[in-house]
Amino acid sequence: MKQISSRFSIAVHILSLIAISSKDCTGDFIADSVNTNPVIIRRIIGMLKKAGLVEVRSGVGGASLLKDPDQISLLDVYRAVEVIEDGKLFNFHDEPNPACPVGRNIEAALRSEMMEAQSAMEQRLSQVTLDQLTVQFQ
Repeated sequence: MKQISSRFSIAVHILSLIAISSKDCTGDFIADSVNTNPVIIRRIIGMLKKAGLVEVRSGVGGASLLKDPDQISLLDVYRAVEVIEDGKLFNFHDEPNPACPVGRNIEAALRSEMMEAQSAMEQRLSQVTLDQLTVQFQ
């Protein structure tokens, strides 16, 4: 089964850490909190940087948010780190039998339901900000 990768939850974890303790946010500090390899943290921070959500200070290290936490939605984070094309959260199985009435019609029957489900998820993510999450950690 294909699922949304852990990059999303790790990215939210990283941004939450930066939001509540920006002066301590070196790659090693973040990797320790996430309990994962610093290489994974650097890769995800690179995605967040490319999306304009964080900046990274070279030399001393550390990262900071480029937007206020109340201006970063979970949808922003999701879009920054997930590699899912628009409307493609759900995949269809390959080559159902066209001689079967279900096989012939399953994709057409399900496509709009799947697109609506993805839209509902994205709508929900757009309503929650990093600020709303981090208040629970302080």
